[in-house]
Amino acid sequence: MLCPVCGTVDRGRLLYLFLVNKTDIFEKPKKLLHVAPEVCLPDILRSKANIDYLTADISQKNVMIEMDITDIQFPDESFDAIICNHVLEHIIDDGKAMSELYRTLKPGGWAILQVPLSLTLKNTYEDASITTEAAREQAFGQNDDVRIYAADYKDRLTHAGFTVEVFKWVDEAENFDGRRNLFGLNGDESVFFCQQAQINFRASALDER
Repeated sequence: MLCPVCGTVDRGRLLYLFLVNKTDIFEKPKKLLHVAPEVCLPDILRSKANIDYLTADISQKNVMIEMDITDIQFPDESFDAIICNHVLEHIIDDGKAMSELYRTLKPGGWAILQVPLSLTLKNTYEDASITTEAAREQAFGQNDDVRIYAADYKDRLTHAGFTVEVFKWVDEAENFDGRRNLFGLNGDESVFFCQQAQINFRASALDER
């Protein structure tokens, strides 16, 4: 999972390849909010003249601003794109966080909102009575997680207002790493590509290129 050269994990590599192959983030002017930024990717995004880049987190020190995503300190329709991966599973009121991410996206803007996802559960498992680190680790697999997302994750995003496309990279392996999986991606991981409007990402991101 961990690259010995750059230090990225598989989900970070998938994110980068998705940005390259399925969006126009490197080609058109974008105001981008990146929450809890992954290893290596901030250096790439920050170096692009077309990207007005902002990193944020509630606790990380190596970000540009401190931010609680249940109360984002920006007005409506502030960002063309948002990346917020493996964050929502830590947020008690994830519905409020999803609504805030939706609110601050411009019409037609997009967000990539990845979470750890159970492939066996139909419904997200959460229990507000579980509050200690030890109990959360036993229940959710990590001591700062508050739920295990399941097959209904897309429905939760849709309820917040997003139009959601679930992209399976294995269906377009030739554009990502070839059949030999040269980048060591997780074949079970899909990308949750969320938009403010009913615009298919293949049309909005690829056909305009």
